[in-house]
Amino acid sequence: MNDTPAPVRLTRLRLTDFRNYASLDLALQPRPVVFAGDNGAGKTNLLEAISLLAPGRGLRRATYEEVARAGSEGGFAIHAVLDGPFGLTEIGTGTMGSAGSEGGRKIRINGAAAKGADALLEWVRVVWLTPAMDALFTGPAADRRRFLDRLVLAVDPGHGQRALDYEKAMRGRNRLLAEDSRDHRWLSAIEAQMAETGVAIAAARVELLRLLAAMIGRMPSDGPFPQADIALSGAVEGAIATSSATEVEEGYRRSLAGGRAADRAAGRTLEGPHRSDLLVRHRPKDMAAEYCSTGEQKALLVGMVLSHARLAGEISGQVPLVLLDEIAAHLDIRRRAALFAILDDIGCQTFMTGTEASLFFSLAGRAQFLTVEKGRVFEAG
Repeated sequence: MNDTPAPVRLTRLRLTDFRNYASLDLALQPRPVVFAGDNGAGKTNLLEAISLLAPGRGLRRATYEEVARAGSEGGFAIHAVLDGPFGLTEIGTGTMGSAGSEGGRKIRINGAAAKGADALLEWVRVVWLTPAMDALFTGPAADRRRFLDRLVLAVDPGHGQRALDYEKAMRGRNRLLAEDSRDHRWLSAIEAQMAETGVAIAAARVELLRLLAAMIGRMPSDGPFPQADIALSGAVEGAIATSSATEVEEGYRRSLAGGRAADRAAGRTLEGPHRSDLLVRHRPKDMAAEYCSTGEQKALLVGMVLSHARLAGEISGQVPLVLLDEIAAHLDIRRRAALFAILDDIGCQTFMTGTEASLFFSLAGRAQFLTVEKGRVFEAG
């Protein structure tokens, strides 16, 4: 880990045909940024644009057709200027022009085409928290896996490709089973690939949770954001704790081969890291997160995201950008003050949204306040 991660600052953001922005050229100061405005004005759209400086589909997981402004014919474009440990870096991404990487989204870094979206992680890490994540602990396990894999990707750039390879192999196996294929050699080859990538995915998740748990342990036990106990449920993840990677891989391969009949009948693969779950407990109350009050769940989640932001900075050597959508309205004054203090201590440039700028009054003089109004952004009066 890097004890003194370097700050990364977003200094300019240009949008073309992105959501409700036909054209926007926004100069940003190297400090916290507050976007204030009415609901529907386009505040979250700005955070979404910044989130697309990371691999994936951003904080809304929208299709690129949904992201492009209604009525536009040429797709969308995002241009960002970053000031970080490598000096000024220009990143361009979007779907305008010919198709490129990541299913149509092109990425250019300092004018050169990137080989893939994972290249973005060399220059910037992005962490976010949105109101949609408030149901994380009570929603389906798939949401928690997706959340966990996003945490892993921020510290392990190879995780995204491993996940894609695993999903592709699993789809191929499911298709062969549905077709009642008896090509056992082909099935065995696919299962060997699933075992290799699946164990790598599980191992990366286990390692992330180990590091994150240590970071959470550094939080004050009586602080405004309670410490969380985190664990993984899953056969592959459980085996990693007691066996070597080679043994776990072979065991999962045998399990896949032995489970073909059951998987064929079910129409899906019943065992593997795609079925694992993230388990979270409120440590001070010794209570599963799903049984905590909504306020306690929010505080738990904020604490986890803040700990992960600190972890991502220490591992990568670069302080991540942090996006917090409608964060202040859900926290009391004490927790808001604590949140701002922790973000300042992490040293990250934070982008926050709210319907009322007054919710961020304690940041007066320390943050850039911008008003968002129907696709326009201007300095607050």
